[in-house]
This record gives sequence, structure tokens and C-alpha cells, in this order.
Amino acid sequence: MRNRKSIFLVVLLCIGLLAWYSLGQAQDVKNKRIGTAAATELLIPVGARDLATGGASVATSTGVDALFWNPAGLGRMEFAAEGVLTTLSYIGDIRVNYGAVGVNFSGFGAVALSIKALDFGQIPLTTVDDPENRSGRTFSPAFITVGISYSKAFTDRISAGGTLKIISEKMVRVAGSGVAADIGVQYHGAAGIKGLNLGFAIKNIGPQVTFDGTGLLRKAISSEGRRPEQYYKSLAASFELPSSVELGISYERQVTEFLTVSAHGAFANNNLGLDDYRVGFEAVYTMGKMKFAARAGTLTSPMGADDEQIFGPTFGFGMVIPTQAMTITVDYAYRSVEYFNNNSMFTLKFGF
Repeated sequence: MRNRKSIFLVVLLCIGLLAWYSLGQAQDVKNKRIGTAAATELLIPVGARDLATGGASVATSTGVDALFWNPAGLGRMEFAAEGVLTTLSYIGDIRVNYGAVGVNFSGFGAVALSIKALDFGQIPLTTVDDPENRSGRTFSPAFITVGISYSKAFTDRISAGGTLKIISEKMVRVAGSGVAADIGVQYHGAAGIKGLNLGFAIKNIGPQVTFDGTGLLRKAISSEGRRPEQYYKSLAASFELPSSVELGISYERQVTEFLTVSAHGAFANNNLGLDDYRVGFEAVYTMGKMKFAARAGTLTSPMGADDEQIFGPTFGFGMVIPTQAMTITVDYAYRSVEYFNNNSMFTLKFGF
């Protein structure tokens, strides 16, 4: 018991220090570097259940659903193995497809592999010689992120985990690559209160991303002498990853034998974006072996005169269908968006 209390106090101290540091950084930056991040596809959410609660589930997300929100939740996987497929209609006619599989090894922990790919469709290819695309040529950027995760539940209350992500971006003859890491901790039953959960995650930590390729070559003609036409390369600038420090808290209560409700809150300090506060709610009704869930959430940011937050409230639902061979979970999330079409996300999860 003393050991658990000591761990809890250490976790609280770390969270407090990092929160103080992140708030200080937010005041220093004053949103001056918004829009300067590389690999912003890392910020696109996956997992309809968590998106429907406004992304406030840093403290409670579990299984392969947790890989994006807090990798510590992977260690609390309910099944021996899980697989998930997610598709999201994002802004600007972009579709995001995501898949992950995880296996829980007894005594060792859980390991997962995830892949996120963006589908931009066919974009008209314009050049200096063909600015109106009379040739009819098209191209499609390839943005892919592959993640390898590990997490372990050290006790029935504390779990920790991390993810190493390999980033690849390719547009015609220019490409960039990088690596990023996430780490997280979850504490369930905080302060001995059943249903009170805490979560902490540091996301997208890694070196800067630089682009290179033959697409950066340009023709040059000497202004003096008789030198032939030559090529020179434009040097692309390097940019930081969109890192964040996120703190979450939630409380779950069983209202009746069949109904469970929970409230979630989270704060995210983003190094190259607006900080945000998230709030979400979920109600789960059990009917026999099946479960039905309704969810809602919202996100808000402290903004300056020139800042905007285009994402609005979220809503969603889900159901869990047990079968003899597996347990199937279907989730849907809807997010309102300003200036663009609203987002819709479907997630299908299998538990074995």
C-alpha cells in the first residue's frame, strides 16, 4: 500500500511540474509560431469513441484505441488481441485511413503496430511551363505514419507506455521523413477513489523534418561568360514537430445496474499551436451482453485577436456486440468544422 501511495505521489509531482513548465512555455511563445510545424498529420485524430468525447479521454482511453490519445492505455487491453480500422472524412476532401493491431503478452505487456495514411485524391499538376494544367497531368501526395507501441500495466491501477512513429511524406519528386515518440501514464482509482482516473502524455517528440529530392532542382543560366545552362538545388528549411503535453482527468460512476456515466476533462499545451481545453461525457447502457453508448464533447482554446479554432462540438454513439468467435465494437463520431465540411469518423474494432 505504501509503495502504491509513493508511486501516486511521484506521478502527481511529475504532472504538476510539467503542467507548470508547459503553462510557462505557453506564455512565452504567445502563439507566435502557429502554422510552422512539420508533419501536422500527426495531429489528425483516430478512434471514433475518443473523438466523440472531444478528445478528453487522456485518462481513460484503453486498448488499441488509445495509441493516438495515450499509449499507456494499450497496457489495459481488455482482450488477448485487438484489431481496429478507422476511416475519417477530414477537411479539404482528405480521407484518413487508419489500422492497428495489438497483442497482450502475459507478464510482458502489450505490443501494437499502427498505420495511418492520408488519401488526397488526384490533384492537378501545375508547373512554371504549364500553369493552367493543359496537359491534364495529376499527382497524389503520399503521407504515411507507421507506429510501434509498447505498454504495460504495472499494477491494477498504474500503466505506462510509449510509441515510436516513423513519418514519411512524399509529393511528386520531393520527400521528407522523420521520427517521433509518444509516452504516457494512466492512474486509475486515484487517491483511492473508485472511478477517478488521471492521465498524462507527451506526444510527437523528435528531431526536425527536412525535405529533399530532385523536385528542388532549378535551371540556372550564367549572366556572364559562356557557361552552359546548369542546375542548382533550393535548400528546404527544416521544421519542428507539433509536440504537446497533455493532462487528463475523468470520473466514472455506475448510476444503476444497467447505466454507467462518465465525465472527462483534458488540457493540452501545444508547442506550435493553440493550447486547448477539452470536455467530454459518455453514457453506457448494458442490455444483456450488448452495450450501447452515447457521447458528446467540445474543445475550446484561449485565442488572440488573430487566432481561430475551426473545430467545434463533437457527438457520437457506439455499440459492443459479443459473439462466440470475437467481440465487435462499432463507433461513430461527428465533429462540426468551420469553413469546411463537418468530419465523420467510423471505427470498427475486433477483440479476441
